[in-house]
Amino acid sequence: MNIAQHNAELLFGTNLVAMVTPMRPDGTLDETGITSLVDHLLSTGCDGIVVGGTTGESPTLTEPEMAQLVRAVNAQSKNRARIIAGVGTYNTADSIRRARDAEAAGAHALLLVCPYYSRPTQAGIAAHCVAVADATELPVMLYDVPVRTGVALEAATLIELGAHPRIRAVKDAKGDLFEAMTVMSRTSLAYYCGIDELNLPYLACGATGVVSVVGNVIAHRNAELIRAVRGGDLGSANAIQRSLIEIVDAVMRTSQGAVMAKAALAELGIISHAGVRLPLIESPPAHRRRLTEALDTLSLAV
Repeated sequence: MNIAQHNAELLFGTNLVAMVTPMRPDGTLDETGITSLVDHLLSTGCDGIVVGGTTGESPTLTEPEMAQLVRAVNAQSKNRARIIAGVGTYNTADSIRRARDAEAAGAHALLLVCPYYSRPTQAGIAAHCVAVADATELPVMLYDVPVRTGVALEAATLIELGAHPRIRAVKDAKGDLFEAMTVMSRTSLAYYCGIDELNLPYLACGATGVVSVVGNVIAHRNAELIRAVRGGDLGSANAIQRSLIEIVDAVMRTSQGAVMAKAALAELGIISHAGVRLPLIESPPAHRRRLTEALDTLSLAV
C-alpha cells in the first residue's frame, strides 16, 4: 500500500457504501430506518458511508433534510465509519452551502460530483471544484460519472485538481481503467471504484477501495474482495466477484440502483419501506422477482 492509499483510508475508508435514504410511505425521512440501516452497514464491514449521494436520492433532498441525514448517520455510527456527504449540485453557491452544512452536521468528508445539466467547460468544472473545496476544512472525493452529469472530468483536469490540498480522492464511475491508472501514476489521488460491475478490475489496477451501491446488501463480500486483492489472491478475488454477478445484475441492471437497493433492504427486513421519491418509482414485480432470485443465490433472503 502506498502513502496516498494509506492516507485515503484514514480520510474516507476502503469499503464504502453509497447508502440509500430510508423514507416513510409519505416520503419523509425515516429515522428508524436510518438507524437500522447504519447498524446493518457497520455490522457487515462497511467503514465509510456516503450519505446523500446519487443512491441516496440527492436531487430530491432539501438542504435541511441533507443536514438532518448527516446528523442522524453520524450519531448512530459513533465514529465507527467515515461519513462522506454528497454536496455537489449544478449550482456552485448551493454546493458551497451544502458543504458547510455537512461540515457543521459532523461529516468527515465530502463527495463532489461534476456540475450536471449546464455542461460547463473543464475550466469551469475545475473552478467549481476548487470553490467547494476551499469552503470547508473537509477532504474532498471527486465523483466522475458522465453518464449522469453529461460531462466527464478529463484526465488533465483531474491531474490539475489533484494538486489541491483537500482534493484527495476520486470516485470513478467513468469506467476508463487506463485513464484511472494514468491519473494515479501522476497524482496522489486515491481511486475508488464507483461501478459495482467493475470492482475487481479497479482494485487490481490500484484502486484504494469501492463506493458500492450493492454494498447496501453485501458490504461483507466487498470487504472479502478487497482483502483478497490486497493479499495477492486473485483466484479468490475472481471467485468472490463471480459469486456476486447475480445480485449486481439484479440491483444495477434492472430498474435503477437506488430503487433496487431499497427493494433488497426492504425484502431483508432492514428497512420497512422501499419507497422512493419521484421521478423515481418503485420496481415492477418482474424486477422484484429477479431480485429475490438473486438474494436466494446469496442465501440472504428472509
